[in-house]
Amino acid sequence: MKSEDQLIEECSQTVLAIYDTMEILGGKWKVLIIACLCYHPMRYSELLKKVRGISGKMLSRELKELEVNGLIKRNVLATSPVSVAYEITEYGESLKQLTQVIAEWGIQHRARILKGMRQEKV
Repeated sequence: MKSEDQLIEECSQTVLAIYDTMEILGGKWKVLIIACLCYHPMRYSELLKKVRGISGKMLSRELKELEVNGLIKRNVLATSPVSVAYEITEYGESLKQLTQVIAEWGIQHRARILKGMRQEKV
């Protein structure tokens, strides 16, 4: 059985790891962008449509930060006019399971809330 000091140390390490993760993925948009790119590469304009509510300026900023952290890769396409596509990196793919868990939780939470609303109406 673990001592109280060991449990406190484990908790501290867990909180620090979550803090580090949230520092990289924090905000409203990054996890959504990563979730989109886990399925297939997308052009900037596609991401702008898929990630509802994000402004172009915010999308550009978030994409740059994700690229700096090695989670996505920016590819300039040889088209006329030039377009840019983004894809998840191998390192970024390590977050796919996280996005799926978040999505599953969100589905369950939405169902719970809707069930509660229906029961209140009765």
